[in-house]
Amino acid sequence: MTAEERYTGILDWFSRNMQDAQTELHYDSVFHLLIAVILSAQCTDKRVNMHTPEIFKKYPSPESLASADIEDVAENIKSITFPNSKARHLVGMARMLIDKFSGEVPSDPSELVKLPGVGRKTANVIASVVYNRPVIAVDTHVFRVARRLGLSEGKTVEAVEKDLTGSIAPEMRPKAHHWLILHGRYVCTARKPSCEGCEISRWCKSYETGTDCSKA
Repeated sequence: MTAEERYTGILDWFSRNMQDAQTELHYDSVFHLLIAVILSAQCTDKRVNMHTPEIFKKYPSPESLASADIEDVAENIKSITFPNSKARHLVGMARMLIDKFSGEVPSDPSELVKLPGVGRKTANVIASVVYNRPVIAVDTHVFRVARRLGLSEGKTVEAVEKDLTGSIAPEMRPKAHHWLILHGRYVCTARKPSCEGCEISRWCKSYETGTDCSKA
């Protein structure tokens, strides 16, 4: 089976069966989504969602977060991974939003990555989720699933992103990002992939070749 055939079959199945796929992070504004995505680095969405309501209430705007004490912010996110560094990033991000972007979260990934705590993945999440930009954020789930399915043989996040972007139509990329994340989170998991119950296994390169994904 060719890579093109895999893309066609997999994307068609997702488009028919996961039309409502979207981020599982809770948010009520672009600014708050940016906070949530920064907090979600090496942390589960579920844990982040447990704490963001209070965080959003305390820091409703870039101005309120920019003027906050970093130690206070760290205390508010102490149950989330790496609270000290994330607190510095959050306050720095808010200050830069005010100083460089008039308090508005930019839509261009090349501008977003200038913000403290915002890497390429985070920038692409914001750009695709909020602004529907034709980009794909490659996190650990997307990286793992794309390689297992045979959608990419890239050995780096950048290489996988390039393959996915080059093979998925622009208008489909924002949705495809969520399809692959959710598939990796609930079906094609890191240690115990549910291959026998997987609806797209017929197009999966690892399943076709009998690869033991749990050891990959």
